[in-house]
Amino acid sequence: MDTIAAWKLNDSSTSSLVVVMVPFLAQSHLNQLLQFANVVSSYDIPVHYVSSTLHISQVKSRASNPIHQLTKIHFHDYPLPFSSSSLSLSDDDESCFTAKFIENWFPLFEASPHLRQPIFDLLQSLSQSTKRLVVIHGVMMASVVQDVVRIPNGEAYSFNCISVFANFVYGSLSFGRNDVVPIKNIPPLESCFPAVMKDFFGERDEGGTFLQSLVNDIGVENNKVWAVGPLHQITITNNKDKWLLEWLDKQEPNSVLYISFGTTPVFSDEEIKEIAIGLELSGVKFIWALREGDKFDVLGSNEEGEGPQVPDGFEERMKGMGIVVREWVSQVEILRHKSIGGFMSHCGWNSCMESISMGVPLATWPLHSDQPINALFITQVLKVGVAVMEWEQRDEVVSSSMISRAVRTLMASNEGGEMRKRAEKLGAEVRKSTEEEGVTRMEWDSFIAHITR
Repeated sequence: MDTIAAWKLNDSSTSSLVVVMVPFLAQSHLNQLLQFANVVSSYDIPVHYVSSTLHISQVKSRASNPIHQLTKIHFHDYPLPFSSSSLSLSDDDESCFTAKFIENWFPLFEASPHLRQPIFDLLQSLSQSTKRLVVIHGVMMASVVQDVVRIPNGEAYSFNCISVFANFVYGSLSFGRNDVVPIKNIPPLESCFPAVMKDFFGERDEGGTFLQSLVNDIGVENNKVWAVGPLHQITITNNKDKWLLEWLDKQEPNSVLYISFGTTPVFSDEEIKEIAIGLELSGVKFIWALREGDKFDVLGSNEEGEGPQVPDGFEERMKGMGIVVREWVSQVEILRHKSIGGFMSHCGWNSCMESISMGVPLATWPLHSDQPINALFITQVLKVGVAVMEWEQRDEVVSSSMISRAVRTLMASNEGGEMRKRAEKLGAEVRKSTEEEGVTRMEWDSFIAHITR
């Protein structure tokens, strides 16, 4: 569940309010704060959403929200100097499984600080016409919004888009308390994040200094934290992918596997070949979202080339059995369809929550960051998934037989059926949480009551 933590900057007892959202520049981060912007704006609060020109266009085009929701949000886009990254992989990172997935983010790490001045200018301008200015920023954007402390009527709230469970595990490991973590085979943190990523943030400590100054000099107000997830659209009213849905309409309930690895995967031809063979061997119907990972070139455009290719003849052989999709599709809309019976996923928290909320069990294939812990949460704690590969196997090519075995377990076994029952029960509870008097709705109400106090 996504969380927000508050640092009180000033004591202002006014009712006039403006909220500004500042997400990190990766799709999963952009999307979650866009969804939270929709939540806040539903309380008739003016919301401003700030990012680069490229990323505003990207997040709006990929949003599953009805158009009328997006028109209630004020978008501010600024051009950024995306360039060839000066970051490079260390010798250790060259052999690190996670590095190839994170490397596409390097231009984002280096471009985001350029938003600091335009965001401060915007905050100053907005602060003149409101009695309280609330800034909600991704945890990776703390250094970008640090100048909010110079605004007399400003307040900052940190938005963490990973799960509470992952936060708990990281915190436990940092204090050497592995014994309190309720999972086996806990992945070492250094195996989840390449060294260059930690080095980069270590060199840019302004964000940490900013947060620490709030704690030391101003005081954290009762360590306020709100668990505001799930944030994605539970009910979808648009129909972007009609042809896919029509194909799903013709399939049996729970008979189709959906496959997607998010926006950062960089699979080799060999890995793609093994996935294709594994799917074919499984005999299970599928929709495979096979896109190239998001990349950002010198001109600041999101490159989308020809993309990864499946083996020759694969799509012809799979006609009627499966579809390979190369454009962006609405994941939530696909997962909520009655014909979808499983989801092979990288276990990004967005994807986990979307799958769980729709009652769909997962075949877990984590790639980096919090994903290995999410995968263990899915398989060991919630017991609504099966592992395609264990994290200890990350440096090996996942074979077609491993893939086929996991798919068959999830989609065509009694064990998979039990996982599906648990997922459906859990999904019903998650969906209920955002309804009136649901636990998530009460968290939203509490947060809104706090910022409008």
